[in-house]
Amino acid sequence: MALLAVILSCLVIGVTGQDGQPMTAEEKSKIRDQILEMFDHAYNSYMDYAYPADELMPLSCRGRVRGLEPNRGDIDDSLGKFSLTLIDSLDTLVLLNKLDEFEDAVRKTLRDVRLDNDIVVSVFETNIRVLGGLLGAHVMAGVLKQRGERMQWYRDELLHMAKELGYRLLPAFNTTSGLPYPRVNLRYGVVNPLSRTGTESDTCTACAGTMILEFAALSRLSGDTIFEEHARKAMDVLWEKRQRGSDLVGTVINIHNGDWVRRDSGVGAGIDSYYEYLMKAYILLGDKVYLERFNTHYSAIMKYISQPPLLLNVHMHNPTVNVRSWMDSLLAFFPGLQVLRGDLKPAIETHEMLYQVTKQHNFLPEAFTTEFRVHWGQHPLRPEFAESTYFLYKATGDPYYLKVGQSIVEKLNAHARVPCGFAAVQDVRTGTHEDRMDSFFLAEMFKYLYLLFSEKSQLPIDIDDYIFTTEAHLLPVSLSTTQPPCHTNNTEPQAHEDDLFSYSCPSAQTLFPNNPTFAKTIRDSYKYLTGVGRAQQASPVRGIELPLHDTGLEPVEFLKSMGISLTPLTELISASQGSSSQHSHKGVFKFKLVAEVSQTPEHEEVVPLIVQLISPPFLGRTVLTAGPAKFGMDLTKQEHGVKGSIVKSVPYTACGYIENAVELQGHIALALRGECMFAAKARRLQEAGAVGVIFIDHREGSSSAETPLFQMVGDGEPTDDITVPLVFLFSKEGATLTGALQEHHNVDILLLPKEKQLGKEKAEKLNIKFRLAKEGELVEGETESTTFQLVLEQSETDTEAASLTGDNQKTCTFPQKDPENSP
Repeated sequence: MALLAVILSCLVIGVTGQDGQPMTAEEKSKIRDQILEMFDHAYNSYMDYAYPADELMPLSCRGRVRGLEPNRGDIDDSLGKFSLTLIDSLDTLVLLNKLDEFEDAVRKTLRDVRLDNDIVVSVFETNIRVLGGLLGAHVMAGVLKQRGERMQWYRDELLHMAKELGYRLLPAFNTTSGLPYPRVNLRYGVVNPLSRTGTESDTCTACAGTMILEFAALSRLSGDTIFEEHARKAMDVLWEKRQRGSDLVGTVINIHNGDWVRRDSGVGAGIDSYYEYLMKAYILLGDKVYLERFNTHYSAIMKYISQPPLLLNVHMHNPTVNVRSWMDSLLAFFPGLQVLRGDLKPAIETHEMLYQVTKQHNFLPEAFTTEFRVHWGQHPLRPEFAESTYFLYKATGDPYYLKVGQSIVEKLNAHARVPCGFAAVQDVRTGTHEDRMDSFFLAEMFKYLYLLFSEKSQLPIDIDDYIFTTEAHLLPVSLSTTQPPCHTNNTEPQAHEDDLFSYSCPSAQTLFPNNPTFAKTIRDSYKYLTGVGRAQQASPVRGIELPLHDTGLEPVEFLKSMGISLTPLTELISASQGSSSQHSHKGVFKFKLVAEVSQTPEHEEVVPLIVQLISPPFLGRTVLTAGPAKFGMDLTKQEHGVKGSIVKSVPYTACGYIENAVELQGHIALALRGECMFAAKARRLQEAGAVGVIFIDHREGSSSAETPLFQMVGDGEPTDDITVPLVFLFSKEGATLTGALQEHHNVDILLLPKEKQLGKEKAEKLNIKFRLAKEGELVEGETESTTFQLVLEQSETDTEAASLTGDNQKTCTFPQKDPENSP
């Protein structure tokens, strides 16, 4: 038990002599004050412009209220009309020594927040953000009250709210397996006909496996064991369902029968916090079972998934096969988890790789390839990289990580700060902003950055007495002494070989044996991984810079549309220099732009399409202008277009496993643009049975009236396999369509070219034949009522012209008209 209480503090081992000079106390104090000012800017903007809404829209300077803003799909499941950002920020206020603001925020929470709203929320997000936030704030309130200086009025009200919320989440666990439903209605639960949920059959591994810290803490603080029992059961099921040969778990699992739906295995999105909570459940609860399970999984991760400095997804049943060539930004938490275990070498390697990616793009893209190119360009101000930076500094004392933290602060101020807070980055390649500031930005980012530049004596609490949840809420490790481990929760002995850190805290001498520069030597191997910062070598190839605008095209396709192709430079110079080079480095590629001479028209015509709503009450009167795709069914060749009823894809972005494939069968799918390529979405939805796809722009406020239409392009791979029609709606037109679906539930539409719009009067063609005749002369079959007569008057000029040319042609003269009024 003593080990559990000090496992964090013994990581601080103080290595000296690393690259870079240590920061002075004045330098650290200046950055710390800067972080406090940034937090004030974000928090006050939320309170001034958004509260009591769940989140701030920093570009619009208003609150995001679910149902009043365009639906963003699964992202909105974290919003429950319970002042999410306020609750998520409560214990951050204490850690940053803003105790007056904390007391005021607690009073507002007790006065204004309701937890019985008729709204469907994510069980996972509500647990880590709201339940965790309430518990962390309750613990902080208790600490402050015990000191006798403030919060003397507090009577465990936040704990009572947490218990109420816990009971509102419990219906989600009413499944045959014990794995929770992914969503629950806060008022009606799951099975109630009014709940509008309960039809889901799958959940992600992290969604089911990230409940134990909050639920167990709630049980041990309230004395009600039901919460910990349900969370333990879910963890047991995931453990039992692991692949016994590889000891890996998949990404998505069926909540009723426990079968794996997606068998790709990694440490990023969909799985990440399951592994985190196994390790931290041992630290918080003192149950060795969780450590045994973590060690078993960790050995498998390091054997199959870890390919330093990369962490690549593999197939859980065939773990020697990589299932994709890109990584998502959520895996940035993993070096911090490796620090907790004491495995610093791979933690330093992966963290340095991530740092090099941030140097190249300012922030971590939501996903990037093994060649460190952007796969998904968004950056919603995620804190995982700052988290790992903090833990590595705690473990090594290396001032290098203070410099990394300083760069995070500077980039947030330079590239994310706006007048009303901080805005997510829509695309790291262009720096465009998105109108969102997620609650985790206040809950996590500022905690880790402030702690990074603070000494223990400068904090209002002893940080080593607490464990961070995955949302960075603070739970006391003393909970491990309040209740003995569950005796039925056993793990059979595993065959894996224990290493030095399976059951012990790392030491400086073991990690850096007589070598204080050990961490630097590890980092130096990856210093120029992405090519950023490397000294430029003389090259016969001259680079050029092309401005790439947000036209909806990926860069390579954009260049192709300009008649430019990309050729690997190695292919061009291999004949003269050989296929290998002493300067080559894994993941670094050089390119030469080679222009193709083609007969491509200067402006490729974009044929406008329409989405026409034909079911009652619209009856064809609502027509939305849409853009086409360069692949899929050619609607211009379909005489009557494509008809069908619309159904939203789940997930809305269609960038993962399609959860509502049965519902999509024979219908036209709606999918939100972003996170992955149009072609990837189309393939998934076509495989799910959709007969067409309407993509809706994720950039709020865009419209066909203000933005030129463009043609969606493929992903660089052959797209002949995509045969369904595909159209694109800007967000304003998309909001009209989704609003109609929300109101009427069953909406039939037509996809067709604009020129074939149903109900539009078509101009009849009129063939006019001219012949010369004398005035009043008619030929057989003509009548005066069907004959246009143009009377030709011969002028002197005409006569002269005729005589000069020897031609008897007559010319027509028409009266001069006012050009402004002429047709």
